Amino acid sequence: RIKKDPHYIKKFWVGLMDGDGSIQVNHWRFKNLQYRLVIKLKYCSENIKMLNLIACNIGGEVKTVGKNKFILWVVNDIKKIRKIIKIFVSYPPITSRLKAQLNFMLECLRHNNVEYYLNTRKNKYLNNIIVPEDINIDNFYFKEWLSGFIEAEGCFSIRKSFKIQSFSIGQNDDKYIMDKIISHFYISNKVRKLGNRFFIVEVYRKSTLINIINHCIEYPLLGEKRTSFNIFRDLFK
Repeated sequence: RIKKDPHYIKKFWVGLMDGDGSIQVNHWRFKNLQYRLVIKLKYCSENIKMLNLIACNIGGEVKTVGKNKFILWVVNDIKKIRKIIKIFVSYPPITSRLKAQLNFMLECLRHNNVEYYLNTRKNKYLNNIIVPEDINIDNFYFKEWLSGFIEAEGCFSIRKSFKIQSFSIGQNDDKYIMDKIISHFYISNKVRKLGNRFFIVEVYRKSTLINIINHCIEYPLLGEKRTSFNIFRDLFK
């Protein structure tokens, strides 16, 4: 898939950003604005390889933090950030959180004013209203996006004592994304709400798990989740 589609990494990256990424704007001593793109993951060889692949294809740099507890993909250079966020024009983020962060960064770049930033930063999530019907699961990058999102938020589970396999995926606030995933994989289970904000989908049915497995074969995971998926797939009966 990566060899067939030169833009696969970009589409996958948007899904990963929607799950584990952050678009940040801060100020330096109230004098000027600083901009940053970040993905923070658990430190392991698979995630290092994935983030290096992203850095090679999109830009940015990879570094370790917290005494090798975490691995970061980060972009601090404003020129590089301006170039990279153009990817979102072709492949827009789907989560309300990342959409709001992107819109706030674009407005701060347009105004380039610390006072504007200070006056509006508390409200950056308030105006980000998404109508679920506007999210089209048939858009041309959804499948690649979904693999990036699964890399961030999905979980392949195996209960060895009972030989039960399951897949789950969840997200804060954005139930419409869980609804779309249910529709895409023909999942019979309903979305469950845990607490005030978290929505989750859990799958145990074999026929549905086959749909998810086939998706992840056709649109490969690239980081640590790929390892857990491979074990899950190999044990699947």
